[in-house]
This record gives sequence, structure tokens and C-alpha cells, in this order.
Amino acid sequence: MQDNRLLPIGLFDSGMGGLTVLRALTERLPCESYRFLGDTARLPYGTKSRETIIQYTLNAARKLVEQGEVKMLVIACNTATSAALPSLCEAFPGIPVQGVIKPGAKAAVRATKKGCIAVLATEATIHGGAYQRAIAELDPKARVVGRACTLFVPLAEEGWMEGEVVEGVCRRYVGDLFEGESRPDTILLGCTHFPLLKGALARVVGPGVSLVDSAQTTAEAVDEYLAAAGLATPSKERGSVRFMATDNTARFVRTGSLFLGRELKEEEVELVDI
Repeated sequence: MQDNRLLPIGLFDSGMGGLTVLRALTERLPCESYRFLGDTARLPYGTKSRETIIQYTLNAARKLVEQGEVKMLVIACNTATSAALPSLCEAFPGIPVQGVIKPGAKAAVRATKKGCIAVLATEATIHGGAYQRAIAELDPKARVVGRACTLFVPLAEEGWMEGEVVEGVCRRYVGDLFEGESRPDTILLGCTHFPLLKGALARVVGPGVSLVDSAQTTAEAVDEYLAAAGLATPSKERGSVRFMATDNTARFVRTGSLFLGRELKEEEVELVDI
């Protein structure tokens, strides 16, 4: 009889940003095994329609499941979580699904002291209002302002993290939000690509502003669920990680290493079609 505790956790993202979530998971749960799929052929999801995002998300999840059973699915993409979480739960009723929206909202509410939070995300995530609703559930008095920062995704995918161009783009998107006494004291990075731009954003908004993302709190949520459900691995050995991409594995290796915080090798990444 199969021991489900030994099955891997499946993660997917529209590109490589979700590797920040994988990094947090491997640091917190090093004995678990993981499968990561980056849908680099269809990047970015954030400018697509809700219907298209749902279809892409379902296709990515099916590919992970087809590659072998998984004990949990983690949507390591804010846009996909915002648009497709209910559809994914319906399509895979036997597999628990964890998104990044609620953990990200939890991180922001923890961090804010004035109850004023700026959510920076893709166009689809901002327009969907998922973060605004999640924060309101945790703190109904919080004041939330959302800003779609579409160009942050290609900047991160190119590995552009510093410099005048990057800071200029950051200033163009958020500079006006941080003028005057009503400026937010917390920025929620509502896209898994955005942590790579933390340094540039911090210089643009100035001191006294907390920058938070969903990676650490998502890892906490996965850890808590596995423990409560009796699905945590009994293994004491370090788990394995399998990487898949739908296009340009060489670029995935090059830029993905920045997100993951360690050097990836080309032989680690498999090209797949969904």
C-alpha cells in the first residue's frame, strides 16, 4: 500500500518567480521532495483574461499530476491563485491545494503598524481584488491600495534587479503612493517575481516601509497543513527536487538561479509540453 507521506509536493508558476516559494519550502521542509513546473512558454499570466489564466493553470496542474502522484499542489503564482484557485480545487478534489494570496495577506497584516498597505501585483491580480478581500478578512480596518506593476515581471525574468532603469520603473509605478503623510508603511509584493526587485523598491520608497512577500508564510501554511493532515514525510534524508519548464530551459537555468538562491544546472531542468 502506497505511503502518501512519501509523495512529492507539486508547485507551479507562470515562469520562475515561484522558485522563491520553492526556496522557502526547501529551507523550512528540507526532507520533503518537490516537483516544480514553470510555464515559461506562456509567461506572463498577469495580462491574460481570467478564463485564459484558469485554463493555463489547470493545464499546468494536470502536467504535474501526470508526471506522477503528488500529495499537495502549491500555486506559486499570485495571478493563478487569484483567478483559478476554486477551479483547481474542483478539478482535483482528492489533492489539497495551497495558494499564495492568503499567506501573503497574513504577512502584510503582521508587518503593518499603521494599517496602511500597498499591494503591488500584476494587472489580473489587482483587478481581481483577491488581496484586498483577504486583507479585509484579517483586518477590516486596514486601508489597502493596489497598484498593477506589469513591467516588474519581465524585469525579474531578465534578471534586472538593480540600476537606474529598474529604479526608474519602480519610481514610475509607485513614487506617487509614497508622497505625503498618508503613505503606506507596508508593501505587499503580490507577485512571486517581485522579491528580486526588493532592493530597488526600498531605495525608491525610502526608510520605514516594510516589504513583505508570500514565500515564507506560504511555507508556514504548507508545513502546518501537512502536520495536521498526517502527510509530513517521515524521511530524515534531504528530499529531491525536479524542475520542469515549458520553454527555453537555458534561460530558466540562468535566471532561475537568482530566484532559487543557488546555481541550477541545465541537466536539472526538463523541457515539457502542456
